Amino acid sequence: MSKIIGIYRHRLATDGAGVTTLVGFWGCPLRCKYCLNPASFDEKTKCQTLTPKELYDKVKLDDLYFLSTGGGVTFGGGEPLLNSEFIREFRTITGDRWHISAETCLNVPEEKLTEALGSIDEFFVDIKDTNPEIYNAYTGLSNKRVFDNLKLLLTHKGRDAVTVRLPLIKGYNTEKDREKSEKLLRSMGITKFDKFEYRVK
Repeated sequence: MSKIIGIYRHRLATDGAGVTTLVGFWGCPLRCKYCLNPASFDEKTKCQTLTPKELYDKVKLDDLYFLSTGGGVTFGGGEPLLNSEFIREFRTITGDRWHISAETCLNVPEEKLTEALGSIDEFFVDIKDTNPEIYNAYTGLSNKRVFDNLKLLLTHKGRDAVTVRLPLIKGYNTEKDREKSEKLLRSMGITKFDKFEYRVK
């Protein structure tokens, strides 16, 4: 069973191909300064505690949309890979009918990623910034584990299954920093990027 903070249906062109349902898990290792979803680590957040079968029963009503558009379920949060066993069990229920994606920071123990590799078709990796000082200032953690996991992910899934998100973060990085991050990531084999700017007050 896992804590789930929300199930968001009928999403289009935001979480992968086709019509998707976003499932947000509770729990995150990072404490990003401009976190878009602080409910994912707030102890007071009201969550649904579900088994993989119970989640399947809630999302299967959109089976026709998933099949006709090539969509499926995207796991986010929070950090979905902290729930890798849940995702693996969920995939055994769905089989290969649906496209399964994960929106992850990759700052998780290697065994969590390894357990999830065979269950997830596509990964959206929120890298923040490759500069370790910028990453630590913004998230509160080191990004060494992120790089180790990214190498593992590319080895096992290939570059076509990975999109790296590179935000411009006001007060933390610059366009020049982002260009350096992209250059480094391309040297690792990344070819798909999602670049955007955080909108902060």
